[in-house]
Amino acid sequence: MNTLTGKQFKLMLDSGANLLSNRHHEIDALNVFPVPDGDTGTNMHLTFSAGVKDVLNAHNEHLGDIAKILSKGLLMGARGNSGVILSQIFRGFFQSVEAHNEINAKQMAAAFIRGSEVAYKAVMRPVEGTILTVLRESAANTAKFVEKKPNVSIIEFMDFLIKEAHVSLQNTPELLPVLKEVGVVDSGGAGLVVIFEGFRYALAGTPVELMANIDTHTSAQLDMANDEFGYCTEFILRLEHEKMDFFSEDKLKRDLARMGDSIVVVQDEDLVKVHIHTLTPGDALNLAQRFGEFVKLKIENMQEQHAAILEHSHAHGAEKPRKKYGIIAVGAGDGIKRMFEELRADVVINGGQTMNPSTEDFVAAIRSLNAEHIILLPNNSNIILAAQQAESICDELNVHVLISKTIPQGLSACIMFNPEVDIDSNLEEMNAAIAHVKTGQVTYAIKDTTIDGKEIKANDYMGIVEKHIVVSIPDKIEAACRMLDHLMDDSAEIVTVIAGEDASDEEIEQVSTYLQKNFKAEIEVHKGKQPVYSFIFGVE
Repeated sequence: MNTLTGKQFKLMLDSGANLLSNRHHEIDALNVFPVPDGDTGTNMHLTFSAGVKDVLNAHNEHLGDIAKILSKGLLMGARGNSGVILSQIFRGFFQSVEAHNEINAKQMAAAFIRGSEVAYKAVMRPVEGTILTVLRESAANTAKFVEKKPNVSIIEFMDFLIKEAHVSLQNTPELLPVLKEVGVVDSGGAGLVVIFEGFRYALAGTPVELMANIDTHTSAQLDMANDEFGYCTEFILRLEHEKMDFFSEDKLKRDLARMGDSIVVVQDEDLVKVHIHTLTPGDALNLAQRFGEFVKLKIENMQEQHAAILEHSHAHGAEKPRKKYGIIAVGAGDGIKRMFEELRADVVINGGQTMNPSTEDFVAAIRSLNAEHIILLPNNSNIILAAQQAESICDELNVHVLISKTIPQGLSACIMFNPEVDIDSNLEEMNAAIAHVKTGQVTYAIKDTTIDGKEIKANDYMGIVEKHIVVSIPDKIEAACRMLDHLMDDSAEIVTVIAGEDASDEEIEQVSTYLQKNFKAEIEVHKGKQPVYSFIFGVE
């Protein structure tokens, strides 16, 4: 087979999406930081599934048209930095093959090189040792191979591309020291290799199917890739003593994988903490209850807000009186949502760690507002690219993405917003506020590892200042206090404490007392009720 048709390309895409779906939890596990936000595989899976779903629903077998449909679907469904980069790869691929009904190996090589170029341009500061490197090196080397062997078949092309991608992937730790220290390869690059391998299976006549025993739950999960995650379900289970010998953490993960996504399972002796995004939370609870009793559980409907934004956009966007400014912020937790709303945010998109909003979520929120200028606050470094992608899609509107990487930065920016001054003055003041904020966070470790020379144990509480883990110990409050010792200094005037959903009133009081006794800064305490992070601190 020396040429690739649109029909074959469809089969490749479906196979690649299925293999990525089957293995995305493995890719999540490659996360460098041992925090419960290792969602690269999940973001790539949801992004790619969104694009492939559109392709499969289209009755079109022109290869260029298929690539266009894929590109648009990936663009709107992109989640997280890895998802945005993946969308840009296939955007460049589409640009190269747009006019072709079928392509040969040389044209396919050129398409992946173009994909690499577009992806690099999409990132302000490209980092080597990532998915960008894996594609660039493998595409370039494969193009040289094709030049020397012009009549190469499409299967031979994919074999060589995969081989070169593996070589590049295994070399990523040599380019990124943090990967080498932790002992993993780049997760985004690994996800790309999985997609390529799925392509190869289809070309060989053995396309990958979704995991065995996956029922309608998984089909529904794929269908909701563009409609948020369903229900965010979290619980702590106490294992019954007589069932502990039969309980398997890995088997529970596999069984839960048939019901949803973004799965985290952490066992500590007789306690098991579980997090899953699923359309059927009852099934997940029934599965777990066979092994013990619930100590704590929480179920939140993550589709409600997204549906409300879309409905509001379609039904009321044009009817609302036009105003000068609109503000959109991202945050998780009822308390954090209220904080942003009290500071004039018009829309607060539910999201953050473990649940990155898609580009489509941002576009829907932007178009729900009728404002001369719309300011976006992503409040998470892994969400900025999706926000910027939404900005480019809504280029007919005046959208401004501020590079807020934490919740305290976003809140500080909102405080400095002044509806009475011009946009340039507002952007200057809000960006200055973002730059002036230092952020500290307390969360739990999901695995044993060593990073920045520090030994981390699973289930320890880690104190993180900006992006550096400064302490990792079993006690939550001690971790918070020792982290504050690193975060605070003589110039600190105000410290904002945002307590998470797992922080008790007693723990909040202990942290507040420590701050009062040891530092002179003014203290503001809020119950953010955010998941993942027990405490978030903003210091100005």
